[in-house]
Amino acid sequence: MAALAPVFRKAYWALILGVSFYIAALTALANPWLQRHPEQFGFAKNQITPFNFTTPDHETIYAWHVMPLGLYAKHESEILQQPSGLADDITQTTAFRLLRDDPDSRLIINSDLPQNAGTVAQGWRTDSYRSLSDGSSSNIHILAIDYRGFGLSTGFPTEEGLITDGVAAVDWALQVAKVPSDRIVILGQSLGTAVTSAVAEHYAMKGINFAGVVLVAGFTSLAELLPGYSIAGYLPVLSPLKSTPAILELFSSKLVDKWPSASRIANFVRMSKRVRLFILHAKDDYEIPWTQSEGLFAAAANATTEGGMDLELLRKMKARTTVDTGDGTFISTWKAGENKIIRQEVVAYGHHSRVLTYATVSLAALKAFGLDEGGALPVSSLEVDAESDYNHLIL
Repeated sequence: MAALAPVFRKAYWALILGVSFYIAALTALANPWLQRHPEQFGFAKNQITPFNFTTPDHETIYAWHVMPLGLYAKHESEILQQPSGLADDITQTTAFRLLRDDPDSRLIINSDLPQNAGTVAQGWRTDSYRSLSDGSSSNIHILAIDYRGFGLSTGFPTEEGLITDGVAAVDWALQVAKVPSDRIVILGQSLGTAVTSAVAEHYAMKGINFAGVVLVAGFTSLAELLPGYSIAGYLPVLSPLKSTPAILELFSSKLVDKWPSASRIANFVRMSKRVRLFILHAKDDYEIPWTQSEGLFAAAANATTEGGMDLELLRKMKARTTVDTGDGTFISTWKAGENKIIRQEVVAYGHHSRVLTYATVSLAALKAFGLDEGGALPVSSLEVDAESDYNHLIL
């Protein structure tokens, strides 16, 4: 046991420092004044409408509806006349009416929950809203929420509870805002990719297809992530236990929340009639290694073939689809028939959260909505048909 003392000592101090950092982050990020004054983040007056909705288990979820700037410009005088701050009834606002009544409006449901402490106003999230919705002809609205237990929402976060919140956000869009699912993209970053994967699976079971699903800086499962995960890139969680596999396995087995994203995204692909799945990661992500996205891509691609395939065959097929974009980055596009397309892109820079503001994420949303120049995915030089390639390689 004496030999294990340094390992436990490192794990102990990592835990103490991590908890201290976590509490400090929560204190700052949950500041109500910051969240209730979106103009502090550079938005136009009343471009963001804060509001609440209620989940099926009676939690109150705080949300932002972010108007696209081009649309805001066309209706600025009317919007400026409306009260600022939390909307008592969002359905009575001009912004909501423009979302609901425009047959060309589109909605990105932002399921970000970065670093386990996400709020609508955290870090790069506000910058990402602008990059996704700005533009003179844009009609892309954003819905972002504080998950239960964070920011201005009630409750305590659990895996089941966060998924309930994500489903409730989509239900609000479908049932209250009346936005059809084929005009909705659900987007998640970091832990938000786990929520997004679960939400996508939930609606696939109901036969509901979205315009697209975007996963940024995701991971395959919590048990597979934690041995290599470091808080802010510096504070290891379980990596000090790598030298003692039995203890590491014991810790992993005690996880209450599992977040099996790889299996959930595979189920989503398998059950959906139409798939536009984008898996994005930065090579310099110091919190979640980009290789975690390899596992997500493999799970999703494997789900497009009946009975699946072994890993070596999948790697050969992927190699035929991969385009080297320099600096160790690449794009792989996997096509199964006409309706299932999976695109993985690894970019050189963006770290863990800043990548949300990069053109890669905005382009994924535009492609999902069919707003790229070609009007559809994928670019012919990047595509592979999984069925034809599978038959070719096994013969």
